[in-house]
Amino acid sequence: MKEILKRARELAEVIKRREHVKIVTHIDADGITSGAIAFESLKRAGIDCGIEFVKNLDSKKIEELSNEFVWFTDLGSGCIKDIVRFKLDCVITDHHVPEGYYRYQLNPHDFGYDGSYDLSGSGATYLVAKFLNPVDHLDLIQLAVVGAVGDLQDSKNCKLVGLNRFIVEEGVKHGFLKVEKDLRFFGKQTRPVFKMLEFNFDPYIPGVSGSERGSIELLRRLGIPLKDEDWRRWIDLNRSEKRAVVSELVRICMKSGYPLSYIKRIVGECYILSKQLEGTELRDAMEFSTLLNATARYNKADVGLRVCLGILNGCDVWAFKKARKLLQQHRKNLSEGIKIALDRLREFKSVQFFHARNDILDTIVGIVAGMCYCKANLDKPIVAFANCDEGVKVSTRATQRLVEKGLNLAKAIEIACRKVGGHGGGHKIAAGAIIPKGKEWEFLEEFNRVVEEQIKSQP
Repeated sequence: MKEILKRARELAEVIKRREHVKIVTHIDADGITSGAIAFESLKRAGIDCGIEFVKNLDSKKIEELSNEFVWFTDLGSGCIKDIVRFKLDCVITDHHVPEGYYRYQLNPHDFGYDGSYDLSGSGATYLVAKFLNPVDHLDLIQLAVVGAVGDLQDSKNCKLVGLNRFIVEEGVKHGFLKVEKDLRFFGKQTRPVFKMLEFNFDPYIPGVSGSERGSIELLRRLGIPLKDEDWRRWIDLNRSEKRAVVSELVRICMKSGYPLSYIKRIVGECYILSKQLEGTELRDAMEFSTLLNATARYNKADVGLRVCLGILNGCDVWAFKKARKLLQQHRKNLSEGIKIALDRLREFKSVQFFHARNDILDTIVGIVAGMCYCKANLDKPIVAFANCDEGVKVSTRATQRLVEKGLNLAKAIEIACRKVGGHGGGHKIAAGAIIPKGKEWEFLEEFNRVVEEQIKSQP
């Protein structure tokens, strides 16, 4: 930890010497929170700045930036060769596997940590922000945790670990966070309980996940009312009602023969933003991250940025309302996307895949792929293709059980991309790429070959 904080201080000193900083960040929850942390910390330090959101970083974009000082957040590590080639003046706070060594980079991989679980892009950016504003930075912890949860950094252990833990403990100590052991399902703050149960797929609950009727029947069987005056949310249930639901979910999984490690995923740590209003998406880190994803996936990352800055400086009512509308549309698009994906889903040796063509947005096809596990084969990773301006977007998703068996989607996608002339990266459990049109089948065959080798190599 000492070496990482030393690097964070060095990067902060480099940034302080600049009169203007161009922030370039990714368009997902971790990218938006990373950008917001950088933006706010620069403003507080009295440094002029601008921000740009990008889907992908390539040599063309890096060349465009060659006349500016750039702070890359949640990206940059995968393009170090181009950054050096174009002599770009920049700092990087990222957590993806780095392409090589770069002096002004804060990346957990450089210090022996795993960027998939130990530190997110927003967390790396927060560590630098600590030294930009030693007195006025603690509220930024809220965004660092939202970014980590949005990046599924808690997926392996059902809690945030590694360097993320340091940030969580700091947030709890200063009253910005509460850590609760609770059901790890999405929607505890805002969704009716039966909808929360219906749309949970990690773990998949037979007869409940993907079934509104099954979810309602479970609650009725337990004698838990669905409504008072309004639909009851998880936060409206009393302790004994919550305990009854959890016990029933465990019973169903045990009856289905699930391993204990899988059943344990039902309950874990949940991160509550203590300063935010209860019953809203801003209160729970998981729901907040989904709200941000809903803005980014529809080219409205600036709205997500304003929501993030709003929780620091007073709620931006317009941005919050706009984000909620985008979230409603996002849910509708996901629902329609799942139907299309499941209709086209096919199995191929050690993987399963579908091609969305132009029928699912390339910005959400990865999310749709992950949600397909409601009915897809849990023992195979999912590969999703969608047309995009640059060629074909590839999104891959897996279950934690597959990762534990040796699957590493980031490495698999990197090797397959090399074969077809694409570029990509990500994490063990989720990764993405851009490949040339017409190369989908060649990519799939190579990707499948690597996946087979990864899983067979495990004892």
